[in-house]
Amino acid sequence: MTTLRFNKPFEVLTQFSDGAGRQTLADFIPVSGVYAAGRLDRDSEGLLLLTDDGPLQNRISHPLHKLRKVYWVQVDGAISDEAVERLRHGVELKDGMTSPARVSVMEAPATLWPRNPPIRTRAQIPTSWISLEISEGRNRQVRRMTAAVGFPTLRLIRYAIGPITLDGLQPGTYDEVDAQQLWNLFPTQGRGVDRRVVSAGNSHKKRDMKRRPIRKKKQ
Repeated sequence: MTTLRFNKPFEVLTQFSDGAGRQTLADFIPVSGVYAAGRLDRDSEGLLLLTDDGPLQNRISHPLHKLRKVYWVQVDGAISDEAVERLRHGVELKDGMTSPARVSVMEAPATLWPRNPPIRTRAQIPTSWISLEISEGRNRQVRRMTAAVGFPTLRLIRYAIGPITLDGLQPGTYDEVDAQQLWNLFPTQGRGVDRRVVSAGNSHKKRDMKRRPIRKKKQ
């Protein structure tokens, strides 16, 4: 089994092909049989895990497992203590309230690389950085959270997924990681089929069966 960590550059798709000619994982990772475990938007950067282990891919990407992820977020403006507290307690989005997050104001990361193209800047308006840790996986969640508290995201970098971080990995490069570090996060599940996922699927089937009217056989 092969599990990789990859530092995804800005505007690279987290897939291996694209009919529109945009950059994809195939431009950086010449390893066959691995697939992205989860997603990272094209306009976001940072850590992406890939594996050829199907059950592990499911555990990393499935929202049921609530794997914690850390993001470095550059926002527009000097973020206020009030906004940080709102993020910590959860904010209301169109698809519901977010779970509480771990949030702290930070300096620009010492290992930060230049983005191409660079973010837009305005001379009279500062920017600030926060570290934000969540375990949910809603679509564009971090960007929507910071916008909801009045500080739109300018740059978004995923720094960590569980115990795996970006440390020592330059943009556009990858290396192999010990998958056991990730399996250790799911000690009660093993490497077989996740029984909770199966049970959830079976419960849906049972509910569907209950909804179906019973048709009497013609005599």
